[in-house]
Amino acid sequence: MTLPTERDAGLTRKEAMAKARRSRRPSRLGLPAGATGRPDYRTAHDAGFPTLLKQTWRQAVQAPDLASAVDVLLTLAGHVPADIQLRALSVEAEAALKVVVGRSWRDDGRAPRGAGPDATAFLGEIGLDTNGRIVVRTPSSGPLRADTELVDGVLRVPWSAADLAAYRAELAHTARRWRTAVADCRQWLLGAGDDGREAMLAELTEAALRTAPFILYAGEQRYTNFRGQNNLTGKTLRPGHPDCALSSLSGVPLDLWSDSDVLLVVCLTLLVRSAGFARIEEANGTQLTLDHIALLLDRTRCAYNAARPDLPAVAAPASHTVDALDALAGELAARRRKVMGSEQLYREIHGPLMHKVERVAGPVKDDARRLEDELCARVRERLPVTGGTLAALTADLEASPEWLAGPHGSFATGLESLVYESVRAAGVVFDADFAMSRGMRSLPALIGALRAEEYATIAGWEIPHFFCCVVPSPDAKRLFDGSAGRLADTSWAISSRMQYNSWHFLAANLPKVPEIMARDHFVPPAIPDIAYYSDQHHNGHVAAKVRFTVRSPQPVSVLGRDLNGFMDLRLLRCEGLPFDEQDLLAAHRTSAFIARATGLAASLVAGGAGLEVTSFDSQWHWNTIAGTE
Repeated sequence: MTLPTERDAGLTRKEAMAKARRSRRPSRLGLPAGATGRPDYRTAHDAGFPTLLKQTWRQAVQAPDLASAVDVLLTLAGHVPADIQLRALSVEAEAALKVVVGRSWRDDGRAPRGAGPDATAFLGEIGLDTNGRIVVRTPSSGPLRADTELVDGVLRVPWSAADLAAYRAELAHTARRWRTAVADCRQWLLGAGDDGREAMLAELTEAALRTAPFILYAGEQRYTNFRGQNNLTGKTLRPGHPDCALSSLSGVPLDLWSDSDVLLVVCLTLLVRSAGFARIEEANGTQLTLDHIALLLDRTRCAYNAARPDLPAVAAPASHTVDALDALAGELAARRRKVMGSEQLYREIHGPLMHKVERVAGPVKDDARRLEDELCARVRERLPVTGGTLAALTADLEASPEWLAGPHGSFATGLESLVYESVRAAGVVFDADFAMSRGMRSLPALIGALRAEEYATIAGWEIPHFFCCVVPSPDAKRLFDGSAGRLADTSWAISSRMQYNSWHFLAANLPKVPEIMARDHFVPPAIPDIAYYSDQHHNGHVAAKVRFTVRSPQPVSVLGRDLNGFMDLRLLRCEGLPFDEQDLLAAHRTSAFIARATGLAASLVAGGAGLEVTSFDSQWHWNTIAGTE
């Protein structure tokens, strides 16, 4: 149910509550909310990730040989890089997979299987669990079905005597590295002292609370803030909850911590020190080991060195000890700030495993310039701005921004017109099924609250205080049984979720007064991203068929304060080809244009102009998309 807001001024409380009880779905405007006997649009109970896992398992079973079957499982039938899954394996499974199929993350090569007689000395198993991770039955473990929730059955894998001998040697080597790393982690935590460890636990608990969902492994232990059996602070577990693995360690002597918990605390601390909370998502779906952290940090080191050859190179760590990796993490954090000052960082998101990879973008090429040229031409036709590039359009807007506060076209303000026309142009130019941009409805209310330092008031604002303009492509109704009404409902559902994102990010930009800290919020995104196969986990993404995306967040300056993630531009494709780096670079320039317009509008409001965004509500989306249907 939608709560009454200050936008209902002039209504009695009774009238406001009656309005709140009405459905906001475009096709049911004016009707009581929640009055339907069944959902208008049903989504299969196993839609998304469960369906992908079933498809993956079927392909693996039909593969011509074991190596091909394992490749299918590692990539989830071509939907993720194999490297992620290879780093998700336990010590035993890692050794086993290297022996039986020659696959290992350490060299990503294919070692020949051990030679030996054909006689089977042990019958192993390979399966796929419901988290999308490969699981392996080794000589020391029982049948997979006994203690693993499998997608389906298992692949039987005969081991020869030579395989067993090779496995024994590989396991001894891998296990020895693991034990050495755990001992080093314990020693490092001991050196941090009681206060140091408590500070780490507090910071990591806050990180789990303010970070998007992640699933991590340490040995056979699974750590997650995502749905189901959460054991980290997040949407389900409050800070300090006894079920939170981090909170429960507070006050516990170090020698009573499990090896898995030791790895969790040390590895997450190293990740956070290298780039903040967001770096945790770059380990999503993998094992927390010092070797894996070293690999991630070293890849980052190489990327930063290549991006800024004018600076002294960040040296490779002398070893994979915690001290060496901690020093590297600090150097990378410092170098990252310099790289971000001159280069464009972004992330790739592999949706099925929610795994992120930080990239340094290359130069803008002809493809991005062509997209920008086409977008500028469309914007010039519809808005009172001139220029051949987005930078030129922005400069022209800065020279005379007053029209943003007055009526323009069919909109009450020029800002609304600029948002709509920019989003509409982007949808066409980038061949997107949906394009959108979000922001705040009342800049006067925001500026008034910031001036008065009424942060508790801002924390109390609800989702309707924000907007998101969603513009589907003219033929997007093909995705929804040809129904413009269903397309309008889907667009509004997307808009509502994006309003939530604005609500979720704004608080993180404000002073950490008690009301802000108590309010649910995420650290706002600071760099753009490209996502592949996002139609897996998020229920809204599954229903709206959100497969490939570009997200370009931008800060907006309000009263001299940069509000990170205040707006963004998003492009969605529900089928076809994914977006690429050149798409992202052009989209990021487009979002910067909208963000600058928003900042200029805020400056006009600070100077006394009145500017309220009244468009982009449910009725607007119905009228714009479905018309008279």
